[in-house]
Amino acid sequence: MNGSSDLRVADFDYELPEELIAQQPPAERGSSRMLVMERASGALRDAVFADLPGLLRAGDLLVLNDSRVIPARLYARRTLRREKEKPTGRIEVMLTEPAGENQWRALVRPGRKVAIGEILEFPGRSGGVELSAEVLERGAYGERLLQFEPVDDFYASLERIGHIPLPPYIHRDDAAADRERYQTVYSEERGSVAAPTAGLHFNPGMLARLAEMGVETARITLHVGLGTFAPLRVERVNEVRLHNERYALSADAAEAINRAVREGRRIVAVGTTVVRTLEHCAIQAGAGPLAAHSGSTDMFISPGFQFRLVGALLTNFHLPQSSLLMLVSAFAGRESALAAYRHAVEQRYRFFSYGDCMFIA
Repeated sequence: MNGSSDLRVADFDYELPEELIAQQPPAERGSSRMLVMERASGALRDAVFADLPGLLRAGDLLVLNDSRVIPARLYARRTLRREKEKPTGRIEVMLTEPAGENQWRALVRPGRKVAIGEILEFPGRSGGVELSAEVLERGAYGERLLQFEPVDDFYASLERIGHIPLPPYIHRDDAAADRERYQTVYSEERGSVAAPTAGLHFNPGMLARLAEMGVETARITLHVGLGTFAPLRVERVNEVRLHNERYALSADAAEAINRAVREGRRIVAVGTTVVRTLEHCAIQAGAGPLAAHSGSTDMFISPGFQFRLVGALLTNFHLPQSSLLMLVSAFAGRESALAAYRHAVEQRYRFFSYGDCMFIA
């Protein structure tokens, strides 16, 4: 499907000085810089996010991902139920996705210490046990399947004891401000363990301004998993396989998208998560219109992919040799995308989740 059999993961590399990786959000939401690219020519223009209304037009359909990040990073102490040991040793547990009733897939560190059958206890603020989970399965790279003891409100417990799962390239502990700044202002559906970062730039004022000028919005949901940060452990692009991520397309969103297609209006995706969801749903629908549904997708988009719905893209700058950079390269062209990234480095743009953005149309 992607026509990428001759490409290597290393073909999507670029040099990035570490000091350009944003460690903090900008002082004010919406104050970031924005690199504008014309897809047809590859022409670049330096701008700021506040210029976005001038790049959109009445009738555009702006599609947002309303997933909300959960406090998925937890700290546990170990015990063995069968030996009735006293809890010992602190283990970091990163929830990645629900896997059944009271079950979650997770990454644990240090993974080698946590065996099947162990009980992980998660202390509350008072020192007592807030949550407890048994390790059911063990996977590669620290992956575990955990069975949690039922509680009245699991997500309320996460809010009390969990930490915002900042990406691994942010070299600091999460702060109180991250609870708000690592969420989009329109986040509603909890379930992500990483933010859909292109949406972090929007503030209520920008959304209101776009609505006033006749830009329509629609919201879909894709819960971002840790796979978005996972290194690609293969050499060739056609060997890349992504983790499944859960999504939902509402009846309102499906109708808005179908109407935009019928009327020949441009669909503007806010972030790569929206691109993957829309294009997955378009393939699922075949030649027909989109219909409301939910499911999961492991869609991987690389150069050669034929886009069916997305006509413009707002996105942050992504890691070298990542599936997200490959998606941007599929949309903009690999050489043009890499040239844009080199320009962004030269002009000292801020990179990754809390960094600046690109608008490609």
